[in-house]
Amino acid sequence: MNPEIVPIHRKEILREDGMLFVRTEGILEIMIKTPLLIASLIVVAFTMPIQTSFSSTRTLDLTLYSDGSTHISSKLDVDPLDPDFEVDLFGPSIDNFVAVGENGFLLSSEIIGNKATVDTFGSSFITIDYDIHDLISKEGRVWTFSLDSPTDYSLLMPTNSIIVGMNALPSNMDIINEQTKLELGIGYSEIHYILDSTNPPTTNPPTTNPPTTNPGQSSIDFSIFALIGVPIAVAVVVVIIMIKRKQTKPLPAIQTENIFEPKKNTVSNDIETIFNLRPDMRDDDKEIIKFISENGGEVLESDLRKKFLQPRTTMWRAVKRLERLGVIETSKKDLQNLVRLRKDVEEEE
Repeated sequence: MNPEIVPIHRKEILREDGMLFVRTEGILEIMIKTPLLIASLIVVAFTMPIQTSFSSTRTLDLTLYSDGSTHISSKLDVDPLDPDFEVDLFGPSIDNFVAVGENGFLLSSEIIGNKATVDTFGSSFITIDYDIHDLISKEGRVWTFSLDSPTDYSLLMPTNSIIVGMNALPSNMDIINEQTKLELGIGYSEIHYILDSTNPPTTNPPTTNPPTTNPGQSSIDFSIFALIGVPIAVAVVVVIIMIKRKQTKPLPAIQTENIFEPKKNTVSNDIETIFNLRPDMRDDDKEIIKFISENGGEVLESDLRKKFLQPRTTMWRAVKRLERLGVIETSKKDLQNLVRLRKDVEEEE
């Protein structure tokens, strides 16, 4: 007898009438799992861009002040499902840090080193503002601003500043209220400038302090000289206008002083002394000083907010700024901040 060999892996049934049947359990299982697998891959493909889009920077604006500080304002997209958001700051010397949610409410935050942890409370974006003292250095009369930015940003130069060197070309430049505004890109930027509110420059600064170039560059393009020369010319005109204004300003001030009582004359003279010792003081800060002097030299911080219609955080930053300049001093009175003009304002070095 010849034995019949049948493969054991085949799951077939041969009926007596000669018809062959094949089991379909495996085929049906594959037909059901394949659409589910494809659908899951589609969901993953759509969710990946959404996850990577969180924690991105919308805007970044920097303002340089004549005292060497920098105000930073940034709007960030955050994950509303994440209760805490950690943001990297541009240095450890932080003052006046304020975080605001998308509904305009102040958010609680904690700063450790150069990192800030903010409670988002379900906000899809937050706005942070703070002052920093790590981005500007000074050597002689030349100030140097340097920043390695992870995104494009705008930079507003101080009033009466003259740019004498830079290592990168801005994408745009404009003059806003006698201040130069630059649009800079991602990467390291270094800008050298001087402040001069009394005498216009007598020499061409770019010849003594040319902008630094990369080792791979062979020479400085003519467009760099044009870019630096335009703000220098504008700054010279602004300085001349300010000098003429200062020369014509004392006459009406003296006429006004004769109307008031002797006590008011003393206060006005104190104000003029403060302004002369701090020629780079901002105009809004000068208005605050005038209001304090008109109220006997001291006033509550809450009265300043009512007078100038400013939020609590904005006025608090202004008071701190004047306190760093040595113009005012603060103390507590009935659980409120009392702001008082100092009588021993010293001249800056």
